[in-house]
Formats: sequence, structure tokens, C-alpha cells
Amino acid sequence: MLVQLQYLRAVAALMVVYFHAILQLRNLQPDAVMNGFLLGKSGVDLFFVLSGFVMWITTADRPIGTREFYVRRIVRIAPLYWALTLAAAAAALVIPSALKSTVFDPPHVVASLFFLPWINPADAAGTMIAPVIVPGWTLNYEMYFYLLFGALLGLSKAVRPFALAGLLLAVFGLCRLLPPDLTAARFYGDSVVFEFVIGVFLGKLYLDGRRISAAVAWPLIALAAAAMLWNDWMEWQLPRLLTVGLPAAVVVGSFALLDLSRKPAIGWLSHLGDASFSLYLCHVFVLAGARMVHGWLPFAWMRHEGPFLLFCLLSSTVVAVILHNLFEKPVDRYLRSRRRAPARLSPATPV
Repeated sequence: MLVQLQYLRAVAALMVVYFHAILQLRNLQPDAVMNGFLLGKSGVDLFFVLSGFVMWITTADRPIGTREFYVRRIVRIAPLYWALTLAAAAAALVIPSALKSTVFDPPHVVASLFFLPWINPADAAGTMIAPVIVPGWTLNYEMYFYLLFGALLGLSKAVRPFALAGLLLAVFGLCRLLPPDLTAARFYGDSVVFEFVIGVFLGKLYLDGRRISAAVAWPLIALAAAAMLWNDWMEWQLPRLLTVGLPAAVVVGSFALLDLSRKPAIGWLSHLGDASFSLYLCHVFVLAGARMVHGWLPFAWMRHEGPFLLFCLLSSTVVAVILHNLFEKPVDRYLRSRRRAPARLSPATPV
């Protein structure tokens, strides 16, 4: 993957961690100054655009069938997500006060494991569509994107992006015609679904050899990032695609079409990009722990809002890197080797 996209993955994950850390701070210190700076959820929109971009550049010029694509995506996404989902469900059953956004509900757990949109029973209003691990709502969208994207792999490369856009638009339109109280209709009828296909078209531009100069790219990145964060903070009552999705697409596209091959890589940031999936999923556990130990911190200055937020970011990052290296990578490596094993043992394979 392009190194600059690794950087963006790291930044996007940290933005989401910051957003949820502010929510924790609001519970602990309602009068904290930093409570007024609730932003960072637009990191999710960066992820959606990045996902479409990566899916295109990793499949467009490679012979990969629908089944193989689905297996690869499940092997990449599911093990860590399933493990943490079951851990969260167990925590909700045994110590329900640990995760305030989770209650133990068997149908909800099953829906979460199968990436199905479901009303989170922890939401008193009964409107939040989220799995056991609340940030996992984005994975429900990702699996939906993968389902449609993989189904179209048999089409020619020239037609595929437009077919994907048309299919997403058709499902979106159908959902908008259905009763709004239907969970699936409300979920798949959200304009956020188009951020993935925008990423696909950006990937097409990249493989077509389109590039932009640094003199154009950096101002675009700065302006789009500022607009994205401003709109994120303001929370306009407008479709998410317009307020943060399009600026996120400009950020991703400008970074992707910018040639940084001659620049030295920022090793730690690139590694954090590798661990961004672990960071995205595990930080809810870390922040819950930070909330519980907040009153026990040995020094008063450590309980102030600034140090607390820094503690949340650093501890989430450390745990994510450990989880990535001790669980995510080994399990992925093992499952990949198991998939290759039959090919190595096949009698038709030359020795």
C-alpha cells in the first residue's frame, strides 16, 4: 500500500479515538474545556474512501474471483472483530457496568457477528444502529461494500466502477422508498455508502497514471482537511456525504495522487497505519478502562483533561500495537497459510 495512505489510516484511527475520548471526558468532567471540541468522527469517512481506493488498486489488474475475494476479506476482517465482539459480549454479561454502550442481548450478538444492521439494545431511544462494539457499525457497511464489489468482479475493468455506482444507487433509492422505521432501509439508505465508490474512482485515477503536483496537492489537503474538521465539529443537519464525505475524498485523493516516493518514510506512523484496524476496534475497551481508573490515578495533574486525553490516545495506541503484533498478524498469517496448504499438497503441484 502507498505509504501516505498508511499515514492516513493512522490519523483516521486516532481521530476516532479522540472523538470517543472526549465522550468519556464529558462523563467524567462535564465542565471540562475540551468538551467543546468534540470532533474526530470524520475519521470514519476517511476510512470509507480509503477502503474503496484500496479495493480498486488491489484488484483491478489482478485475476481474482468473487469467492476468493470474499474469503480474503473475511479472513482479514472477521477474526479480530469476532474475538473482540465475543469479549465485549462476555464483559456485558459478567460486568455490565464496564461498557456503558453495550448490554448482553443474544440476538444482537448474533447480528453483530454476521455484520447485520441491528438496533443496539443499550440505546434508550431505540434508534442507534450499531453492533456490540459500537464502532463496528462501519464494518457492517464495509461488508456490504465488499458484497457488491465482489459480485461485480466478473465484469470488465472499464465497466466495473460504473456498475458499482449504479448498484449502490439502486439499493439506496429502494431503501429511501421503504418505510423509514425499517432498520435495514435506514442503514443502507444513508448517503455515506457513496464514499466507498468515490474511493473506487480515485483508485481508478491512480491506476490510470493521474498525478498532481505538490504545489496543488498540499493546499487542497489543507483546505479539505480544515473543511472536514469544521463540518465535523459543527454537526450540520445535512447529509454526511456532503459535510465530511466530500472533503474526506479530496484529502484521500490529494494524498494518493501525490508522489511521496522520494520522501523518507515515517516508520512509526506507517506501523501505526498497519495497526489501525486493531486501534479502531480495541480503543473502546481501553477508554472504558481509562474511565474506570481515572479516579485512582496517583497524581491530581494526571486527572486533568489534557493529560487524561493524552493518556487515552497513548494507551489506546500501545494496546493496539501489541494486539496487532500478538493477535492480528499471527492469526492472519496462520489463516493465509492454511488456505495455501491444499495447493502445496495437491498431486498436480510440481515438486
